[in-house]
Amino acid sequence: MTEKTRIAVTGIGLITPLAATREESWRRIIAGEGGIERIASFDDEGFPVQIAGETPGFDAVELLGRKEARKTDRVIQFAVAATAEALEHARLTVGGGAADRMGVFIGTALGGVGTFEAGVRALQERGPRRVSPFFIPMTLVDMPSGYVSIHFGLRGPNMGTVSACASGAHAIGEAFETIVRGDADVMVAGGVEAAVTPASVAGFAAAGALSTRNDDPAHASRPFDAARDGFVLGEGGAMLVLESEAHAIERGAEILGFVTGYGSAGDAHHITQPGENGEGATRAMRLALKRAGIAPAEVSYINAHGTSTPLNDKFETMAIKAAFDDATPPVSSTKGATGHLLGAAPAIEAAFSMLALRDGIIPPTINYELPDPDCDLDYVPHDARNAELKHVLSNSFGFGGHNAVLVFSAD
Repeated sequence: MTEKTRIAVTGIGLITPLAATREESWRRIIAGEGGIERIASFDDEGFPVQIAGETPGFDAVELLGRKEARKTDRVIQFAVAATAEALEHARLTVGGGAADRMGVFIGTALGGVGTFEAGVRALQERGPRRVSPFFIPMTLVDMPSGYVSIHFGLRGPNMGTVSACASGAHAIGEAFETIVRGDADVMVAGGVEAAVTPASVAGFAAAGALSTRNDDPAHASRPFDAARDGFVLGEGGAMLVLESEAHAIERGAEILGFVTGYGSAGDAHHITQPGENGEGATRAMRLALKRAGIAPAEVSYINAHGTSTPLNDKFETMAIKAAFDDATPPVSSTKGATGHLLGAAPAIEAAFSMLALRDGIIPPTINYELPDPDCDLDYVPHDARNAELKHVLSNSFGFGGHNAVLVFSAD
């Protein structure tokens, strides 16, 4: 294949704090609804933060059976469920020799952190012989990708990507590059996270990263709003089926759109804070636009990283302005509705970007009430907006200075 090979998106799978399916998640996003509530999965008494975006209606036993569900962490279960929906959406059959050219890349920031916490408790309270034999396989950060490969028989390139809150975008971007260079015909790529756990919530709270609006969870995540006080932790995942345009046409697949650009850059600045003025993010956006072969003015919409933290939203606004000059299109953050799903966030937002292209609608930034002089773009507040969308850019930035940007195009 050549650099002119076009990479189509033919399937999307979604599990979010809004719903355990693609279309219901999307319906609720564009309706301006949110999925942030009081934590239900563990006793949060004494925790400074008691709110999160937990996935409703997800049944691992129904998905995998009781025996297999006991041997897999929730993060792996999300990966299987999102992949199953994406493959069904793509009407893609995996099997025979073709599976050798079908791969999977999945990003996650923390992997099986729930299993890790349970294993440490078992060790401390009951001794080393009570640690599960599945402790290591369930906690490994590569295992969502490895397990999906085994479960579905995907024998092509296989990798787990880890770059904090840019992990899912790097997975999709590297899958895009894998097909372009001819190493695969099909890649299933995305991100998953299952980090609504006691240690994760306590740790992010101790770092001062989380909103403390325990008395008003529905309005706690408020990207670009002047009263934002931190992000809200969420769980779930998303997977995209990517394939060469020629392969998609040959099998008669419905093409939802294309991945056309991918840019990656490092801040080399701080372990948690974004680079000053968003300079690394600006470079990643410029690289993605260059790879897509489009000018800033051709971008119809930006799905922002938009975490609802004071520094990220300010510096992302600055970065967008620098990358787009006077041609900044509408910008919105869907994290007001979903919270921040860490390594899964980029994949979920990639899915929302593709669905925005499909339906010609920009999802809103909910909970945007108080304008911030440092955040002065068009953030599509409150209500979704109908628009003719041709190119959509999706930003993802992670602790450690990781910046990954994707461009999705209608044709």
